[in-house]
Amino acid sequence: MSAAAKPGSVKAEVTVIGGGLVGLAVARGLQDQGLNVAVVDEGDIALRASRGNFGLVWVQGKGDTCPEYARLSRLSATLWQDFANGLAEHTGIDVQLSQIGGLYICLTEQELEQRRIMLEAMRDAQQGDYPFEVLDHDALKAKVPEIGPTVAGATHSPMDGHVNPLLLMRAMVQRFTDRNGQLITTGPVTKIESNPGRFVVHSGDQVIESSRVVLAAGLGNRELAPQVGLSAPVSPNRGQVLIAERVKHFLDYPTGHVRQTGEGTIQCGDSKEDVGLDTGTTTDVMATIAHRAITMFPLLAKVRLIRSWGALRVMTPDGYPIYQQSEQYPGAFLVTCHSGVTLAAAHAGPIAEWIASGVADPSLSLETFHADRF
Repeated sequence: MSAAAKPGSVKAEVTVIGGGLVGLAVARGLQDQGLNVAVVDEGDIALRASRGNFGLVWVQGKGDTCPEYARLSRLSATLWQDFANGLAEHTGIDVQLSQIGGLYICLTEQELEQRRIMLEAMRDAQQGDYPFEVLDHDALKAKVPEIGPTVAGATHSPMDGHVNPLLLMRAMVQRFTDRNGQLITTGPVTKIESNPGRFVVHSGDQVIESSRVVLAAGLGNRELAPQVGLSAPVSPNRGQVLIAERVKHFLDYPTGHVRQTGEGTIQCGDSKEDVGLDTGTTTDVMATIAHRAITMFPLLAKVRLIRSWGALRVMTPDGYPIYQQSEQYPGAFLVTCHSGVTLAAAHAGPIAEWIASGVADPSLSLETFHADRF
């Protein structure tokens, strides 16, 4: 059965709670393992981090205090082209993946030097296998002629890229349902009955029975995890995003603060705010984002803004993911992170393989990502 399930009881081999980029990527991978999968999603009342993000497939700088996370991010980036090709092959939807590298633009020499020191330390932690280059102003201008005259430089990594997250969501939903996935949007999950080898998930008037359950509900995992003997100490962190009108093509590379989409619009962001579950926007933060964008690219000074929004990152105390199977209720898995775009290919690949088999590839070092570390 595809599309929305009818009220009543649904049976599946695996229930994935959460229909965002994390849950759908895991569900795709489980389908590739030959499993019957049901995805339970809140629907339009959800916080929708997957639709409010910056669309980056980003590696450089991720895992500066956790080499295992740096390796996982890089692994996922290497899997992304095949992941995108598979979506296009099955759905006809081009998610606009570009992986020619990314730039982290630094406004001051001090910022650039701090960035260099961090990336060199990461390269040392990866036994020298962590490609990046430091660009002074002239080298950066050679790559991006429109760069502002006061910008100090940038770091460039060939591992980075970006996608259209809305097309990504559309493609993943279509592929899931086309492969006979059961998509259930009857509201939030209110209860998980946990018994060895059997889980019963309650969502609205729907009851979903399965032998395995995956918690991929973002901030909702905090309340759900204890029901299956796990812990998910996640909290929201708001990022505000500005969208400007279409302009001439000038930016091939995604950056940490500004990117030009495939349609030509400009996306600006990267605020980090501890404001609880507030997804609103504020003038002062938007002004800061806009000022930095104009400093980087002066041609944006007279470009009109067309919309803005706030979205909530799903953050653990140290910023790194949680991947863990419950010891109390084997078959219950927790998958939570704030990098649903970057890690999508890994979630559909080795993470889904771990959930399907119950055995993780030792190279993933998943024990590093247990919530027990907190």
